[in-house]
Amino acid sequence: MSRVDTHEARNTSAMADTVDGGPALFRLVRFWSRRWSIQALTRVVQEPDTDQRRVQHIQVVEAVAAALRTGEQAAVTDVAEQLGLDHSGASRMVRDAVDAGYLVRGDSVRDRRRVVVRLTDSGHDLLIASHDWQRQCFDQLTAAWSERDRRRFAGYLQRLADETIR
Repeated sequence: MSRVDTHEARNTSAMADTVDGGPALFRLVRFWSRRWSIQALTRVVQEPDTDQRRVQHIQVVEAVAAALRTGEQAAVTDVAEQLGLDHSGASRMVRDAVDAGYLVRGDSVRDRRRVVVRLTDSGHDLLIASHDWQRQCFDQLTAAWSERDRRRFAGYLQRLADETIR
């Protein structure tokens, strides 16, 4: 048995005795990242702008909604922070979401030099539709689980998200 095989065997037997959430979490992240990348690339080739722009609009709407949960106004800098982008990238995405009718720009109540964004009715509708789709995915992935396990897992996911993204 090679050194790698021995190491893997030890890790596998250790995991049988304990819950190893870290590697499991990152396996899920890698799985969904790959799945998303393949789907996104396929869609970009077939439909150059439609799906990719919709995903970007959802990301921006989610970022604005998250920023508004923690403050009374959302600016491009908040969107950039939420999405892990530089200011110019976030600014382009916000501009596209404004052009699509999901956001509206306005002046800050606190600082007239600062531009803020808020969700339009269409932006709220997109956010609701996105959350409905996310719930459907969760329901499909956990369909074989007991209701108790599903609720517990959902609670843990919510707790992790709340403690991670402040």
